[in-house]
Amino acid sequence: MSKQRWIIKIGSALLTNNGTGLDKVFIASWVKQIKELAQQKIDIILVSSGAIAEGMKRLGWNKRPENIHKLQAAAAVGQMGLVQTYETLFAQYNIHTAQVLLTHDNLANTDQRDNISATLNTLLSLGTVPIVNENDTVATDEIKFGDNDTLAALIANLVGATQLVILTDQGGVYDADPRQNTNAKLIDKIHVNDKRLTQVASRAGGSLGSGGMYTKVLASKTAAKSNVTTIIASGRQANVLSKLGAGERIGTLIHC
Repeated sequence: MSKQRWIIKIGSALLTNNGTGLDKVFIASWVKQIKELAQQKIDIILVSSGAIAEGMKRLGWNKRPENIHKLQAAAAVGQMGLVQTYETLFAQYNIHTAQVLLTHDNLANTDQRDNISATLNTLLSLGTVPIVNENDTVATDEIKFGDNDTLAALIANLVGATQLVILTDQGGVYDADPRQNTNAKLIDKIHVNDKRLTQVASRAGGSLGSGGMYTKVLASKTAAKSNVTTIIASGRQANVLSKLGAGERIGTLIHC
């Protein structure tokens, strides 16, 4: 494959500024940077969280519900705003977007998986940016991915990505929890099989998402099955995607 192919995953806390509603200023910045990557002949698939958090905001809910049907309802409401925001912002650069909602069942079924791969490849060949999210409206506890980190890694495997970029509200993977230890140091580069990787990754996720650094580390291990390099970096760093596209080292590079 002559072109690079990146899977970029952005989580709920970033997209909704920790639950205050879609942060359109930040989203506009990422869209602009994705446009710049596309101009460098890099194929982009965007795995975007944020539907449930945006739905909660629209419905006036301050606490993430535990009831699966309320979560599904919030996702259905929030997905409207999420897709509308992306469509509007990408249209400023004459870039078409496509919504792709998936469940675990879709990727577990061989025929469906092949169809998904063919569709994503066709969308990329047409110059669109596929925006993938878990289909929370129909998923149940038994078939949920559980987090979009896992989904992004599975998509990376499916389409033969060259790199998985996970944008988070942390600077990357640290040798201790930076929220509890002010002396924690960022791990610049680490092999996917290094035992330190899972030892230092926190299992705790935020109230908005279902992931946490632990799921991001597990995602890197899944991506590595197809020799995909993973970068975990802060989405709040200015021009993070553009800098990565220019070859700058940002966050934690997890290599095979």
